[in-house]
Amino acid sequence: MGQDYRRTRTSVSLINYHFVWCSKRRKKVLTGSIKERLTTLIHDKARELDCEVVSLAVEPDHVHLFLNAPPQIAPYQLMHRIKGATSHQLRKEFPSLLRLPSLWTRSYFCGSAGNVSSEIIQRYIEAHDGG
Repeated sequence: MGQDYRRTRTSVSLINYHFVWCSKRRKKVLTGSIKERLTTLIHDKARELDCEVVSLAVEPDHVHLFLNAPPQIAPYQLMHRIKGATSHQLRKEFPSLLRLPSLWTRSYFCGSAGNVSSEIIQRYIEAHDGG
């Protein structure tokens, strides 16, 4: 996989995060057109945040995201922005999601990874993707 280092005038970095978060009450709502739209929204928001989606798997009740990020954005900020933007847009486009009190739980998992373990995490997420 061999990712490139991010370079600025004053720093060089390679920061990868493995995020996992669930739908509220683990409802299996992330299927079909909702899954497709969520995938697009995550990629769009990542680009907006100057991040790169290394790997993404959307399961019916949770999401695995492996993300390369700049050092200026903390993991909690990434989650807040991605979960907030996707929830807002999906609930606007799919009224059936309004039945839930919110789309996402407040919780998430975040693990950091360097370049060597990045390949292992990417293979895990790709193997985990249910289609």
